[in-house]
Amino acid sequence: MTRGEPLTVICLAAGAGTRMKSRRPKMLHEIGGRSLVGHAVAAARSLAPEALVVVVGYEREAVSVHLADIDPAAVLAVQENYKGGTGDAAQVGLAAAPPSDTGTVVVTYGDVPLLEPDTLRDLVREHSDSSRAVTVLTAEVDDPTGYGRIVRDPAGQVRRIVEQKDASDQERAIREINSGIYAFDRAFLAEALDAIDTDNVQGERYLTDVVEIASKTDGIGPMLLADVWQLEGVNDRVQLARLGAELNRRTLDRWMHEGVTVVDPTSTWVDVTVRLAPDVTLRPGVQLHGTTQVDEGAEIGPDTTLTDVTVGADARVVRAHGIEARIGEGASVGPFAYLRPGTDLAAGGKIGTYVETKQATIGPGAKVPHLSYVGDATIGEGANIGAGTIFANYDGVAKHRTTVGRHCRTGSDNVFVAPVEVGDGAATGAGTVVRRNVPPGALAVSSGPQRHIEDWVERKRPGSASDRAAEEARAAASKGAASQEKPGNGSGGAST
Repeated sequence: MTRGEPLTVICLAAGAGTRMKSRRPKMLHEIGGRSLVGHAVAAARSLAPEALVVVVGYEREAVSVHLADIDPAAVLAVQENYKGGTGDAAQVGLAAAPPSDTGTVVVTYGDVPLLEPDTLRDLVREHSDSSRAVTVLTAEVDDPTGYGRIVRDPAGQVRRIVEQKDASDQERAIREINSGIYAFDRAFLAEALDAIDTDNVQGERYLTDVVEIASKTDGIGPMLLADVWQLEGVNDRVQLARLGAELNRRTLDRWMHEGVTVVDPTSTWVDVTVRLAPDVTLRPGVQLHGTTQVDEGAEIGPDTTLTDVTVGADARVVRAHGIEARIGEGASVGPFAYLRPGTDLAAGGKIGTYVETKQATIGPGAKVPHLSYVGDATIGEGANIGAGTIFANYDGVAKHRTTVGRHCRTGSDNVFVAPVEVGDGAATGAGTVVRRNVPPGALAVSSGPQRHIEDWVERKRPGSASDRAAEEARAAASKGAASQEKPGNGSGGAST
């Protein structure tokens, strides 16, 4: 392909995927943070094609909605005849592409998630440099069962591709397989697709028959790929898990080469969409998903799951769960913390043990150390929230916000009944229920004087373990008081 000629990519994603045994279309199953078709689209986009056409069929509505979300510029083409075969699907895709008599067409598949952009770029370059009608991506495998075989002539030229069900015993022994991924001269492809028929065991129009047409003029050549993993397809849940594990291994290897420490790669899972800086440490049991980004020197884990979370430099997150949250530089989270969407923890702040936050802005150096719920709240710089605090943000109809000012010190077991504001530098006593605004520098207390109802347990729970314990304690106290009142045994009288 010469410079300036159009490049079109057709991604075939119309299959039913019945072996997945799922209500979800096969193309929407995920590994590494993307759907199967999402991986295919991302690889195709790396070529910067003039047009990317995705051929859909089974569950087209769900797949189309997903594609519109991940790549609105992709052109959708519908294969109405599910049994038409790959040749029919390619023809449907070509018809949906912008018209042209020149250029290159790359055909890929929506269920080959490990195919790398560099491989596609090499394929296009090889095809362009050779001026062939067809360049096919091939690989040699130990067990070729299920794949189409590359049939060569004695001179080593590719003559045809035979599918497993149509192959002879001799042909089934061939170890070089067809990946199903091609680069075509566009004009040749359009003409050849019109010429293929359904004369095969499946009664389908095979795209591989185009190869045989090209071979008659020596217009075909292979590009042998050493990395067979890139050509593995997903047909069932076993293959989905297998390729997911391999993708994760490759992802972690890449980050470790970039300066990230992964203490235990076997228990660490990182989506391909995650971004990590050098000197990040991932401890065992970490899962990072979505658009999560971790800055230099931060430590994550063990046993931590973050989805769409930003973690600042030198922060520490341990045994925590976070979704759509921001953790500032040098901040501390966990263990056993739950950061829900809208949590914003500033630099040097702390969200501690058994703390849940939602739509909460926690200022620089502010601390919520333990056993608290912070919902719809703003906590000012340097403030400290006492243990067992509840921000009561819901009145049964609407949510309301609480604001705690800078350098406030709130007591344990507080309830802030929103909407309410606590002024800068204020304090609250233990057990306080704050229902009204607290002025700056004031102490808020709401509990009355402590009082005792004597013998309540004896009257209300007679004979209980508590009653017996209280009776024993009273008896012991009475005995102790009596012994203190006895006169001494020394001779205090005058001598005779």
